[in-house]
Amino acid sequence: MADQPRTKAVAATPLDPKQAKQQARLAKRAEKARRKASTDPADMGRLRQIRRAYELTHEYDKPLPWLLLAALLAPVVVAVVIGLLWDHLVYLVLMGLLLGVLLAMLMLVRRAKAATYQRYAGQAGSAEVALQMLPKQWVSTPVIAANRSRDVVHRTLGPGGLVLIGEGEPGRVRQLLAGEVRKHERVAYGVTVHTVVMGDKEGQVPLGRLADHIRKLPKTLQANQVTDVKARLRALDAVRPPVPVPKGPMPTSARQAKGARQAMRGR
Repeated sequence: MADQPRTKAVAATPLDPKQAKQQARLAKRAEKARRKASTDPADMGRLRQIRRAYELTHEYDKPLPWLLLAALLAPVVVAVVIGLLWDHLVYLVLMGLLLGVLLAMLMLVRRAKAATYQRYAGQAGSAEVALQMLPKQWVSTPVIAANRSRDVVHRTLGPGGLVLIGEGEPGRVRQLLAGEVRKHERVAYGVTVHTVVMGDKEGQVPLGRLADHIRKLPKTLQANQVTDVKARLRALDAVRPPVPVPKGPMPTSARQAKGARQAMRGR
């Protein structure tokens, strides 16, 4: 029997310490450039996140700079007046400045939230924006059902129970919600299914109040019950046909809408 040719294992050539150090430096520089160009808040530092929030909010809230300046200076002015009357001026001014920064940040957060709602108001799928504002105890699933008219139903589950949110023409949405309620009641086993129609008409909940409306529902589920219902909902979603619309707020411009229609056909 002929001897089989033997293959020699080729050991990887170790990098020269200088080359390894240079590669690490280049990788670090590339990662820094990527994070600098990224628009993902997770890649931003705290100061850049604040600046980005300010820029986006200012697009829809023109008085924002003056309101922030007033929130910053008002405690300082009060501290100066009190300090001149009662002494301890420097200490009170520092306290006033810290309080002013805190008030300005709180105002920026509040105005940024309002600007976000204003930015997406009227777009199909905009309820997803409000669902992202809910606390972490709530588990939301956008666009679980839809029809050809782009009426959609979203779902969220949390301490207040199981909530289905409908967007679109009220008559069609209520029919869509009724069908989803029946499906969810089969797997929810006694858990009340709440329904909300989002809109600005009577009996509807506006986008800007949707998160607060859901958050204020009476607490009926414990954390272990939420986990149990969540597992059942996964089984329900597993047998659903694909929803024929992209998730997230739908674009309103003609060019963006054309792209969205192409994405819908691709599905």
